[in-house]
This record gives sequence, structure tokens and C-alpha cells, in this order.
Amino acid sequence: MGKYFGTDGFRGEANVNLTVEHAFKVGRFLGWYYGREHKCRVVIGKDTRRSSYMFEYALVAGLTASGADAYLLHVTTTPSVSYVVRTEDFDCGIMISASHNPYYDNGIKVINGKGEKLEESVIEKIEEYLDGKIQEIPLAVNEAIGCTVDYAAGRNRYVGYLISLAIHSYKNFRVGLDCANGSAWMIAKNVFDALGAKTYVINNEPNGFNINTNCGSTHIENLQKYVAEKGLDVGFAFDGDADRCLCVDEKGNLVDGDKILYISGKYMKERGELANNTVVTTVMSNFGLYKALDSAGIQYEKTAVGDKYVYENMVKNGHKIGGEQSGHIIFSNYATTGDGILTAIKMMEVIISKKQPLSQLAEPVKIYPQLLKNVRVADKKTAREDCDVQAAVKKVEAALGDTGRILVRESGTEPVIRVMVEAESDAICQTYVDQVVAVLQEKGHVVQ
Repeated sequence: MGKYFGTDGFRGEANVNLTVEHAFKVGRFLGWYYGREHKCRVVIGKDTRRSSYMFEYALVAGLTASGADAYLLHVTTTPSVSYVVRTEDFDCGIMISASHNPYYDNGIKVINGKGEKLEESVIEKIEEYLDGKIQEIPLAVNEAIGCTVDYAAGRNRYVGYLISLAIHSYKNFRVGLDCANGSAWMIAKNVFDALGAKTYVINNEPNGFNINTNCGSTHIENLQKYVAEKGLDVGFAFDGDADRCLCVDEKGNLVDGDKILYISGKYMKERGELANNTVVTTVMSNFGLYKALDSAGIQYEKTAVGDKYVYENMVKNGHKIGGEQSGHIIFSNYATTGDGILTAIKMMEVIISKKQPLSQLAEPVKIYPQLLKNVRVADKKTAREDCDVQAAVKKVEAALGDTGRILVRESGTEPVIRVMVEAESDAICQTYVDQVVAVLQEKGHVVQ
């Protein structure tokens, strides 16, 4: 990760550590970098945050000043930007969003011409320009100055693409949708209505400040209650930019990303569509998922936390499904990013094809109790590599055997060691987390 760009773009509090000047300079660089040999074309989407409009205008100013043409999708989802870039010959795409973060944060996600997250080599050059390490970029003049194009048609094509992926009618299905007052607020209902569902939508009145506020995939309890009260067949909750989806079954129970991976992976295996008989997960997936995949005869791989790393593994090895517990699910036959609405469509396909309610499909995955403790340390690498700490971890691993697991890892952004245990009971989790934390304290790694 760089100074400004993390695993999911340049993110920060609007006009505090992510400013309009940053956005302008990112636009200036991208317009110049991709326009050195031809007229650069960049497509831009945004979520519903108040500051997204400000950053959109700053990016457009930078792009057009460098000679690029900016195509505006307006309020739309991150996966829609990816779709438009890769299907309509754009040099790159930009999504203005801080995903599941509160409204006062925002972010700039840059997507390359393949619809994938931008290469690290280009990110490094952007950061050098932001820090003044690259000489000033020339301004376009005369007919070389770029223009802005209203491109809502691109978003509409994406909606049509989603509808085309459904293989069943949703007639007679009562579906709840929690749009998080974000990017999905119009698109999700349009898709499900077109497919024949009776839709029940909540949190679809964005005002610039209520995105992700007590709603969406980060506050799934609201949709759980709503589905149960209304007697709905299923519910889907999205995050601010709709690249995540969590589900709620007909009983009001949460079906998280791990259970989605199991349900979809097993269905794909039954249909002969699970390439390499493998599902890609991150190290934070629940132990219960692995036990269920073992029982189903499905292999799995584990990556670092972040859908970026999941997708890299999928591309490298030819796997077709992967994702995170948080609901970032990637179906690589159809998308190059997590796509919440696509995930909902694929879950509906399983429910209808198998003629089973979601609760029954998810039942084989027994989620193990989990305890995660963040321990602030003086030096996270030194703490994690301490031989006594490693010995304590190995001792817990031996004690748990095949009944649980322990994971000790460094935070990517803070001076923190994360100690996580999954086991058959909360008490066991507490005991083993405390054992490892005690060693960190005894060795003097912990700071207040």
C-alpha cells in the first residue's frame, strides 16, 4: 500500500486528508498519463455523499485540463463503472466513494481499462505526482482541451446487463432490498422489478448525509427485522457503493459472505461450473465455512484480507468464485469486481433452481464463535515474529486441532496486532486469545 492509495483507492475524510486539490491532481495525472498517444476517455461514477459532487467536479476539471474527455455516469455503483470501462473502450474509470464508511469520508477508486483495480506501478506514479516528485504536467490548450459528456446511457446498459444474467422470473417472490441510502437506491429496485419480484425497499432516500447510517450491509439487523415483520422470502442488503451484498433468509437470519460462498460454490460444483473445484476466501473467513466446504468435497484457497487479493488469486489460478465474509463476492465469469446486485441475482438463481428457501441452503455452514482482539504494540513486525509469541500461537493451534483455529496478523494501517480465535464456544475463544495477548504483554510489546 502507498502513502495515499490503500487496497481500495485513495480514502479519507473529505477536505481533511482527501481534498479537492488531491482530486484535481489525480485527474490531471490520469488525463495526461493515458492521453500521451491518443485522446484519453475516462468514465466517472459517484455515490450519494454530499462531497461526491465536489470531488466529481474537481476530477473533471483535472481530466479536461489535461486534455481528457470525462464521461459522467452520475450516481451509480462501483461495479457499473467497472462494467462500462471494460465493455466500452475507456482508458480507465473512477468511482468516487468510501464504500461502507460514514458520509463524511470519501474515496477515489481508479479502475484500469480491463475493469480491474489500478496497477500498483501506475498508483506509484500518481503518488509521486501528488508529492511533487514528477515535473508539472502541461495544460491542454485550444482544441486539445477535454470535454464532459453526460453518460447515463452507460449506467442503463449496465442495468440491462444485470437483468440479462437472471435465468428465472422472480414472479411471486417477495424480496426485501436495503439500499443503504447509497449507490443502489434506484438500480436495485429497477432490476428486481424488471425480473418480476414484488420488491420491498428500505433506505432508498439518500440526502447526502445518511449513506450507511444505521442501514445497509453494515447494519444488517434492520433488514433482518424488516424481512421477518413483512414475511418476505428473502432480503438483500448493500453497502454505500453496492459492491457488497449480505443476505437475510426468510426467517430473518443473516446469511453472510461466507455462507454465500458456500451456497454458490456448492451450486456451481453441482452444475460443473466450479473451475478447479475451488473457492477463494480470505484468512478471515470463518472456520465453519472450511468445515462445510470439506464436507461438500470443495477445495479452497486463502488470501490476505481485501477483495483485491481475492481477485488477483482468481485471475492467476483460473478460479471462478471468491470473496470475503463482508459480502464482497466476485463471480469472475460475469464481473471483475465484487458486485452486490449481481450477487443477489446469483443467490436468487440458487433459491429458484434448487426450490429451497435460503435458510435450508445455508444450514450446512455452522458459524463458529469468533473473538478478535486488536493489541496496540510498539512494533508490529517485531511483536509478531517474537519466538515466544510464535510458540504461544503454536501451542493454541495444537490445543485446537481440527476444532478451531487461531490467526495472528499485523494491521495494514495501524501499529496493531490482531489476535483472532475461532472455536466451539465463546469461552474457549476468550481463553486462547488471552493466552497469546498475555505473552505479548509479558515480552513488553504492548503499548497503551
